[in-house]
Amino acid sequence: MKENIIFEKCLKFSVRMVKFAEFLESKKQRVIANQILRSGTSIGANVAESKYASSTLDFINKLKIAEKEASETVYWLQVLKEASCIDESQFESLYADAYELLKMIASSIITSKKSSIVNRKS
Repeated sequence: MKENIIFEKCLKFSVRMVKFAEFLESKKQRVIANQILRSGTSIGANVAESKYASSTLDFINKLKIAEKEASETVYWLQVLKEASCIDESQFESLYADAYELLKMIASSIITSKKSSIVNRKS
């Protein structure tokens, strides 16, 4: 159930990233637009892949990649804010969503690792 919530949030975030990248392109920020588009949409792609993981370890690895992509997206948002390419409200909104995904994915990784350890001991 939790993965479905994460997937839905990732899907909505990916759509926001597509639109945000278009906005950045219009501001002549092509390089960062491409970077944030890749990392921001990759979060959801890796979460989607995790749904069909062949093992718990594969599931965790897919989520770890999603976690790294979310972290990269947070970084690019911070760069854009510090460079005054986006205003405070744009930053706050996108950052809050990206950081929420980062926390949710990290929590799923921890839960999966604990579950994996418990299952091995049984």
